[in-house]
Amino acid sequence: MSTNAIKVVVVSGSLRTPSRTHGLLEALVQRLHGRRTHLTVHWVRIAELSAALAGSLERDSAAPALQPHLQAIEQADLLLVGSPVYRASYTGLFKHLFDLVDHQSLKGVPVVLAATGGSERHALMIDHQLRPLFAFFQAHTLPYGLYASVEAFDDRHRLVDSAQFERLDRVLDTVEAFFPLPVASAA
Repeated sequence: MSTNAIKVVVVSGSLRTPSRTHGLLEALVQRLHGRRTHLTVHWVRIAELSAALAGSLERDSAAPALQPHLQAIEQADLLLVGSPVYRASYTGLFKHLFDLVDHQSLKGVPVVLAATGGSERHALMIDHQLRPLFAFFQAHTLPYGLYASVEAFDDRHRLVDSAQFERLDRVLDTVEAFFPLPVASAA
């Protein structure tokens, strides 16, 4: 068995901090840590990178502050990505970040898609916006998307809905297909 850590990159596309999107992704990472001990987790928070993204029109001239994040995304073993729903899509800076990612770097990389919004009617954004974006990269989007509306969070943007935690576990079950745990050998 290899003891190499799984490189997980979490991209939170919210323009605010704190945010429900970050809360949803944080709950997912906590659940993943509960299942896996060998992980490295790199967070990319759009809210913290907005100035660097706004001044970076092309990869070759991208702001130095973006470079470690772009490299982490391009070298990820697993991506966990989420955005709040704005006008039936992801945030513009979330898209701009991925405009700067090398289009060959995510081939076959498993991606968990997540979104947050004001009501359940925004849940289709995962399949109509996020899934096509990562299909362009030839990434492997996992079959279950995570969507949570306002009611799933407390006033501090922490996920509290028990049905959502069950959904997180269902999503992580699909992640296991890419990173199966070793089977103990019989003595």
